[in-house]
Amino acid sequence: MQVTNVNDVRVYNLTCGQQAAPEWMDDTKKKKSKKEADAKQRIELIQGFEMPMLSNSISMTRDGQYIFVTGSYKPRVRCYDVNELSLKFERCFDHECIQMKILSEDYSKIVFMHANRYIEFHSQVGNYHTIRTPKQGRQFDYRYSSCDLYCVGATNEIYRFNLEQGQFLEPISSKSPGFNTCQFNPEHELFACGSVEGVLECYDPRARSSVGQIDCAVFANSNSGNSLPAISCLKFKDALNLSVGTSTGQILLFDIRSNKPYFIKDHNYNLPIKRIDFHTQNDDYILSIDKKICKIWNRHTGKNLTSMEPGTPLNDMLNIPGSGLICLTNDSPKIFVYYIPTLGNAPKWCTFLDNITEELEEKPADTVYDDYKFLTLKELDTLGLSHLIGSDLLRAYMHGYFMDIRLYNQAKTVAEPFAFAEYRKKKLRQKIDEKRERSRVPLPIVPTVNKDLAEKLRHDEGETTTKNKKKKAKNAEDKISASSVLKDSRFQSLFTNPDMQIDVNHDAFKNIAPLVSRLNKQTAVEEDVESMEEGDDDEDYDDREGNDEEVDLMDDILTSDEDEDEEKKAAVTPRRTKLVPVGAEDEGDQETLRSLSFSERARRTADSDKSSTFTRPSVANKIPTDNKEKRRKRNTDDDDDHRRNVRRAPRGRMNSRRGEP
Repeated sequence: MQVTNVNDVRVYNLTCGQQAAPEWMDDTKKKKSKKEADAKQRIELIQGFEMPMLSNSISMTRDGQYIFVTGSYKPRVRCYDVNELSLKFERCFDHECIQMKILSEDYSKIVFMHANRYIEFHSQVGNYHTIRTPKQGRQFDYRYSSCDLYCVGATNEIYRFNLEQGQFLEPISSKSPGFNTCQFNPEHELFACGSVEGVLECYDPRARSSVGQIDCAVFANSNSGNSLPAISCLKFKDALNLSVGTSTGQILLFDIRSNKPYFIKDHNYNLPIKRIDFHTQNDDYILSIDKKICKIWNRHTGKNLTSMEPGTPLNDMLNIPGSGLICLTNDSPKIFVYYIPTLGNAPKWCTFLDNITEELEEKPADTVYDDYKFLTLKELDTLGLSHLIGSDLLRAYMHGYFMDIRLYNQAKTVAEPFAFAEYRKKKLRQKIDEKRERSRVPLPIVPTVNKDLAEKLRHDEGETTTKNKKKKAKNAEDKISASSVLKDSRFQSLFTNPDMQIDVNHDAFKNIAPLVSRLNKQTAVEEDVESMEEGDDDEDYDDREGNDEEVDLMDDILTSDEDEDEEKKAAVTPRRTKLVPVGAEDEGDQETLRSLSFSERARRTADSDKSSTFTRPSVANKIPTDNKEKRRKRNTDDDDDHRRNVRRAPRGRMNSRRGEP
């Protein structure tokens, strides 16, 4: 499958790389050819979608289930079932088929026009009936309301054959020497014919007379000398719009209420237009083919959407209704199948194409050739390969040449040996610049138009960041419209277009200037009030904290008074234990004595001396070692008293508070 990208529209050629197997090849060799590595990469949408030599016309049933293709050689018709993606049946003819028409919803009723003036009617079992026209026919159409078959050709008469009665009716005479094409309008059954002289004639089948004619050769650019451009094909879009293709490559779009075309499209190949079709999903696009190219273009502007140029002469076209799948018959065995996702999705019977194309979207597409490089004459001189012009190594194309990519890479290496080093330096420089840009602090871009307004909006936007969270959310809601003005694309012209500059000297601005200043003052007052309210809230919070501190101070003072009373009681209460002098052997007693004051230790030492003159110190008079925990607890209580005394207020302040009423 080949993918091309023309005008940023991807076109998938599903037939690229496929080769038709010869008819004389046996089944065993055909199976072997399908197992090749190259064949495994191909996409065969419908099995055996080909002809032995070439394909002429192609058509699809109205139920969208069967595709009919005529071709040669031998002359034949093949019916393909799209639900099974395979061939349903094949029938051969005695002569080449010019045109076919499917009369029923399915494949049960078909009409074929042959090159030997015969018209065959086929049913689902085969050939049902054959008739012969007086003159060679070129095209025909069927009128469903009356079961009449209208046939035009190399004569000035329009033959009518009624399928209900099984006989010819009286023909319709015309002044034109012959016709190339004809078609019924499906809405009001107006019968339009295109003559070999470039005249469009319209007939009412009820009156069997001409109701009007338009000379289309006047609007076509004839490059064929003295001969007039003929009408080669017709196509009705609806009840009013009609497209006409000429033999010189022009397409005229008419409104049948006017005698002049409202748009003319030229293929620029001076080849007859063979088929015109309106896309059913995108009504703005028209598909048209000539012998060389198939173009898809806009019917309002004439701009080309994309085009397909397979390289072999084209004969007919089928656009699968409601999809982007296009089939082209040509003078080669394979029937070209193209898929264009821009026109529409894949049909329901081959939805797997969407999955395949989605995977290919991620890969780059080759625009023209896979293994060739396009070079201009200047680039050839730079590489020193201008002497190859005219040889087989260069292929002239447009304003340059195509060269094999391998030869180009070798020449590039020789001509620029330090290209890789320069490329590496360039990449390193880009990375360094990107790193510097990320490390820099971005500065706000001040517009040149309405600079004061932009600065005011930025100032208003920045004020929201100085508030607390609750105020910030409230202010952000109020100023969201101001900040969005600078970022919204709808207001970009306000800061880029000089015509949008605010003129402060204009009378209209002077009239609203007092109102603007008053609003600014009101806004400033509101902001001051808000700041004052915030200051009052802060003061209330400080007062509450101060009151809490005073309460804590009073608790400390009362606690300290209670501790002093307890200390006084403890000092008055006599001690029941008798301490050992300093010279005693007990280390715990010595530590206890060291912790006491000097006067207390001296007093207790004197008492111990007096008692020692009368009685011998015993073990009972010593402090037991089991009291260490009690002493440690007492020391901890002393530390707590020390901490309370540190937080105690001065005596003068305490006395003043006690003396207050």
